[in-house]
Amino acid sequence: MRAMYFERFGERPVIRVLPDPAPARHGVVVKVDASGVCRSDWHGWLGHDPDIVLPHVPGHELAGTIVAVGSDVARFRVGERITVPFVSGCGRCGECRSGNHQVCPNQEQPGFTYWGSFAEYVGIHYADTNLVHLPEELDFATAASLGCRFATSFRAVVDQARTRPGEWVAVHGCGGVGLSAIMIASALGANVVAIDLDPAKLDFAAGIGADAVVDASGDTDVVAAVKEITGGGAHVSIDALGHRATSFNSIRNLRRRGRHVQIGLMLGEDAAPTVPMAQIIGHELEIYGSHGMQAWRYDEMLAMIASGRLSPQKLVGRRITLDEAIDALVSMDRSHDIGINVITSF
Repeated sequence: MRAMYFERFGERPVIRVLPDPAPARHGVVVKVDASGVCRSDWHGWLGHDPDIVLPHVPGHELAGTIVAVGSDVARFRVGERITVPFVSGCGRCGECRSGNHQVCPNQEQPGFTYWGSFAEYVGIHYADTNLVHLPEELDFATAASLGCRFATSFRAVVDQARTRPGEWVAVHGCGGVGLSAIMIASALGANVVAIDLDPAKLDFAAGIGADAVVDASGDTDVVAAVKEITGGGAHVSIDALGHRATSFNSIRNLRRRGRHVQIGLMLGEDAAPTVPMAQIIGHELEIYGSHGMQAWRYDEMLAMIASGRLSPQKLVGRRITLDEAIDALVSMDRSHDIGINVITSF
């Protein structure tokens, strides 16, 4: 199979012909029809994820067709269209038995704990626990875009933040995660403030549901701007980027008893951010992380897509080749692309 491959962190990947995967007894092999290029892949390429063992094939946002099935798999068959959350639970531990596969202590992640989906084929483990059947009307590129950013945002906004109609939601960062959160919060009837440095991204955010925008470039006091727009602070605030400044501002712009959700990964030099602890205590703020979404929770999200309340296809940006994905990956920290780059040609 053709795959993107690197042998050293931070070194430009190459395209190699590698052996096709074989299914584990509890897993499947998927022909990859689409794979999103995500900031998490960029972090992994730089060596920020301790799970990655070199050499490596990245990629974790995928959709495709099953081409081989392990002997112990009961719920899935060759030829079925599937996607998978980027966190794969073991299905046997206490967290998985309670339905919280996204924090399974034995979790596996394609593109991190083993080779991923920037390839023609990828093996997926514990298929019965983790695979999601795709509706026929959902195209592969849109389905791939759900796997990390959109699904993570869905759980963050719906389950972790418990967003209610009429509340103010501030979203810091209008990349794929942030735009997903904006669309989802708006669909729930919330009022959304989008914050970013890029005017083009803010214009796009306004077009998919943001009620107000804050340009965080220059000398803008983001916290003051959000508090003025929301009449005292957001009920819910989300750091969709993963930076010391956005995380701090997201907590600071909350009203009393507000809820902060950290979606953006805090890695490298941002791994130990400053937090306004006096405000957290004095205002009884709630601080949550959000790490993916369980396969069983996809049903509600897919139902909202089918009904037209959510339109994740609007967040799919460029459809690119596997070869073009190399530049998309290594330049992600400098990218001004709006929406999600999705590999659709291998």
